[in-house]
Amino acid sequence: MTTPAAKQIVVITGMSGSGKSTAVRALEDSGYFCIDNLPAPLLPKVSELSAPEQLKLAFVIDVREGRFLAETPKVIDEARRAGHSVEVLFLDSSDDALIRRYSETRRRHPLSGRGSVAEGIARERALLKDLREHAQHLLDTSSLSVHELKRQVNDRFSSDVAGRLAVTVMSFGFRYGVPSQADVVLDVRFLPNPFFVPELKALTGKDATVAAYVLERPETTEFIERTSDLLLFLLPKYQREGKTYLTVAIGCTGGKHRSVAVAAKLAERLRDPWAPQLFDRDIEKE
Repeated sequence: MTTPAAKQIVVITGMSGSGKSTAVRALEDSGYFCIDNLPAPLLPKVSELSAPEQLKLAFVIDVREGRFLAETPKVIDEARRAGHSVEVLFLDSSDDALIRRYSETRRRHPLSGRGSVAEGIARERALLKDLREHAQHLLDTSSLSVHELKRQVNDRFSSDVAGRLAVTVMSFGFRYGVPSQADVVLDVRFLPNPFFVPELKALTGKDATVAAYVLERPETTEFIERTSDLLLFLLPKYQREGKTYLTVAIGCTGGKHRSVAVAAKLAERLRDPWAPQLFDRDIEKE
């Protein structure tokens, strides 16, 4: 009897309204065989019966499971014992972001019943608490567009990054909060702010004149030198310890000038051998 081939399985779960449909479509576009709202007890059987050449599977399992939801961690352990590689991606968002999305779409939260969306979100967080703690990947989508979410999902699970540390360098504004997915946070508010230069205020750190204003200062040069040396020392250590995804967040006040210019320069310094993704979280905000 032929032993079924081991599969690479991604279980997508998380809060309703956090982007699970977008995430599963991103994986489907990357060649995964995907099923939305799979009853957890069927995961091992579907994995066993899938085509031998289909080695990448993705399943959405969430509160729609009802009574089966509590069985999900046990089912995942069973699939791992069968030889499959199973990773859990938990998508989360702030309560404010979720409430806003439900208001914009006029959809009913699956657990709100006759109560409010906020009450449904609270119930859902309680039900998903154990599954969240079992997740290898936690992604906060509060500030992500659909395109940014797809990119981050592909960064984590596309085959060309398998086996190595996927690095993202992100600029952000402290005014809008520190990114929850950040592993390393650096503050560049010690640099002079182009916001207070009339001819630079309306521009961003992607503009050559703003970038020159920020980057051509001796303190910026030294900061980038010291920071890139530190990261080039640390990144192999993180990879050796099994970390698969690392975000370096560079913050200034509004996330439009200093952090954008510095993040781009730092990503350039890390390009060989890490080829980091560059993401400017708050550059479009007022």
